[in-house]
Amino acid sequence: MRQIIWTQHAEERLRQWQMRFNLSESEIELCVLNPEQVVQEDDVQVAQSRYAGGLLRVVYADVALTRRIITLYWTNQVSRYWIEANYEN
Repeated sequence: MRQIIWTQHAEERLRQWQMRFNLSESEIELCVLNPEQVVQEDDVQVAQSRYAGGLLRVVYADVALTRRIITLYWTNQVSRYWIEANYEN
């Protein structure tokens, strides 16, 4: 398992969202280690999980044996970010 490193910015964002949703550090780490979906954006990945009627997005980068949490936020614009799989039979 990768070691999780929190950037100062991510810690500040967590404090902001804790006040609104009572999010915990362990919930964020669970999202980044076991997301419902991962989206590649430029040179980072975004772990996404549905949370509190919206979408929790955790931006991270894998560096050596660490997973560095860059930032996180919650959005109610699920359809904007969620990628539906298109399966052809």
